[in-house]
Amino acid sequence: MSDPAFTVIDLGGTTLRTARYAPDDDTVTDVRRVPTDGIAAHPDLPVAALQARVLDQVAALAAEAVERHGSTAVAVAFAGPVTADGRALAAPTVWGGPGAHLPVRQLLEERLGLPVVVVNDLTAAVWRYVDPADDRPFCLITVSSGIGNKVYRAGEVLLDTEGHGGELGHWTVDTSPQAPPCDCGGRGHLGAIASGRGALAAARRAARTDPAGYARSALAATAPDPELLDNHALVAAVRAEDPFATAAIHGGITALASAITALFTAIGIRRHLLIGGFALAIGPRYAELLTAELERLGCFGLTGGEVREMVVLGAEDDDSGLIGAGRLLAARGLAAAS
Repeated sequence: MSDPAFTVIDLGGTTLRTARYAPDDDTVTDVRRVPTDGIAAHPDLPVAALQARVLDQVAALAAEAVERHGSTAVAVAFAGPVTADGRALAAPTVWGGPGAHLPVRQLLEERLGLPVVVVNDLTAAVWRYVDPADDRPFCLITVSSGIGNKVYRAGEVLLDTEGHGGELGHWTVDTSPQAPPCDCGGRGHLGAIASGRGALAAARRAARTDPAGYARSALAATAPDPELLDNHALVAAVRAEDPFATAAIHGGITALASAITALFTAIGIRRHLLIGGFALAIGPRYAELLTAELERLGCFGLTGGEVREMVVLGAEDDDSGLIGAGRLLAARGLAAAS
């Protein structure tokens, strides 16, 4: 009789990942990545068509993974707000929006014939960072294709039953008519300004505004045409402290710092863990820039030293959603010998 296993899926705006989670040793193996068949690949398709494509992709990959893993259940960490019964309310980075609420859990259970749990990707990821020996509250923030957050406090993730909460990426930062568009259809949202996609758009705008400055930047050597600039080059330039690249993303970092100070002021959250492909790719330099902005803005009642301890980087891998989803399945008692 084989060890019990779960299939866990992390559905993001850029990448869809599947893996085998072993509850006995809290590990993920057989991690496989494919581009998400959503708005990034098909920007001109309507929301309903993208929803159908993404669901078909998830169901097909899940079925293949379940057979490989001998799974007894499936968990999906989903990039958007999810209700307690597994309905996806929105997914701006996956299929744009707005669109009809999609009963992801129900549809996948019908196709797979197994129990399925669907939760927001950050809700899942939180559980990777919960430490029974240190139950202090914290906020997990992802800076990736979009921006999201979840607050953990007193043994739970702070959400209502409709999945609302932890969507700082859709907080309106810029109210001007020309504010950058968000994948959700709005304008000036934090995710449109400070996410990886937002940072790249900001760098391209800066290059058009200041072509001479761009020409002096390391970015120009990689992409003489700024419209061909990509996040890999932008990340490398920021890590190397290139002044033009750093200035280009600074507005987004300031906006994120403002959101963190608001969270602290409102509910006293003093620990903020950063994950997500963009922030982790830049690494300690990103945390350094963000902390400097937090110090400049100030957090009411905290000393400079206390502010400098507010932000830490999460694990360098991108497995947080997968591991957290597996822990949620195990906690719900769905493990059984396969």
